[in-house]
Amino acid sequence: MPATDPAVLSMGEPLLEFNAAAEGTLENAAAFHVGFGGDTSNMAIAARRSGASTGYVTRVGDDAFGQALAELWHREGVDTTHVVTEPGGATGIYFITRHGDGKHAFTYRRAGSPASRLSPPDVPGEAVAAARLLHISGITQAIGPSACDAAFHAMEIARAHSTLVSYDPNHRPALWPAARARAIVMRSAELADIVLPNLQEGRLLTGASEPADVLAAFAARGPAIVALKMGADGVLLGEGGRTTHVPAHRVVPTDATGAGDTFDGAFAARLLDGDSPLEAARYAVVAAALTTTGHGAVGPIPDREAVLRAAAGGPPG
Repeated sequence: MPATDPAVLSMGEPLLEFNAAAEGTLENAAAFHVGFGGDTSNMAIAARRSGASTGYVTRVGDDAFGQALAELWHREGVDTTHVVTEPGGATGIYFITRHGDGKHAFTYRRAGSPASRLSPPDVPGEAVAAARLLHISGITQAIGPSACDAAFHAMEIARAHSTLVSYDPNHRPALWPAARARAIVMRSAELADIVLPNLQEGRLLTGASEPADVLAAFAARGPAIVALKMGADGVLLGEGGRTTHVPAHRVVPTDATGAGDTFDGAFAARLLDGDSPLEAARYAVVAAALTTTGHGAVGPIPDREAVLRAAAGGPPG
């Protein structure tokens, strides 16, 4: 057990990442950079690099991929007390390709992954109750019915013990039908204190078009904070009945993989350290931007010192 319970507890599916070394289609890729991904794992690492103590709840296989992820979390200082290693399990993997326009495509091999078998008994109730913030994503809910049940169980425990609930819809249309996604995401928004959608998925899930209307549709569900992530257009922050636009931090992007997850982790870390939501959002947009200047989801996630240097106008590295 850790000496103290993590302030941030994140739950979901980790993945091993294979990122094409050159632009082009997957079938023409000659080499890959091996890295790590999974939105909730990325969030936990981003929060840790920004100064928060973090822990992760998941299931991995006892294969080489699961071991590599366990070693990653150990290096990053993410507590793995509540990571279950499943004998014979095949840990999920994914491939990233880029096409020269700043966009990227994902190809997954995750069906039947150990994380998809997360269930309510895997939720560490005492750790959720002791945490200051629980982070859940729509992917956690979409990968399997029992994982969806586990996510709702964790959120209910958090609410019963005044643990903040942070929720990122992270909608992946290929994982579940639109009607089911909409119902589950909107119910989750009702259970959350902080909702962190991006504009594209927000439009799909709410039916609204204008950013302010998308934000309002989520805010109407009751969360105290909504941070609508808009990529190069920054973030629209709704809090206390006020809406504030936070401009993006300008960089030359290389790979946007994991930028939204980095925002989530950086935002949570700064909130828990005492920043106002607006201060936390200004910090997090810088962290997310810096993530896009390197390849892969985890490697480019900046630490607190790099974010503060970049925010002050200095070199990030």
